[in-house]
Amino acid sequence: MAHLPLTILARQAFIQDEFLASADIKKKTFEQCADRIIKAVDLIIASLNAHGKLLLCGNGGSAADAQHLATELVIRMNPAIKRPGIAALALTTDTSMLTAGANDIGYDNVFAREVEALGRPGDVLIGISTSGKSASVNLAMQKARALGMKTIGFIGKDGGPMKDLADVAIIVPSDDTQRIQESQITIGHIICALVEREMYG
Repeated sequence: MAHLPLTILARQAFIQDEFLASADIKKKTFEQCADRIIKAVDLIIASLNAHGKLLLCGNGGSAADAQHLATELVIRMNPAIKRPGIAALALTTDTSMLTAGANDIGYDNVFAREVEALGRPGDVLIGISTSGKSASVNLAMQKARALGMKTIGFIGKDGGPMKDLADVAIIVPSDDTQRIQESQITIGHIICALVEREMYG
């Protein structure tokens, strides 16, 4: 079938609509979630000040976000702030661990197993899911709570089961997966920047 490209004006209109839709959800997220973002920052700072650490997990794009945010904390956000690395670990990066877990104990259990091995009372787990229905992330949240860790949920839609597993549930007010993901990485950047600034700035 022949490809019929959009006109320049149609492309520009599409691009504008996408930017405006993203901006609208971010505005609503600020209005509805700012207080919970502050609570998440307070939980993380309290843990780090007590020599705890931050664990993060998610699937697909949320796995990439977990890795991205762990890196921002270990390396840096603001190059003007001279600081040591902050203890943060994405549970999504070890292919041997993930594939062995999926093969031997079932994929739903892989993050919970890592939390069991690496988590300690007072640590914080951030679970990232656009729907709040991810079994592997929710089981990790349950395990974290059982270990005496604090839990933060980056969620979208109606929050799903994850909202009840999170000490702080940050629910992006959208049903659109890509809009949720765009807001979640912004939330993560804000949290990382505030943690860095308040601890070392």
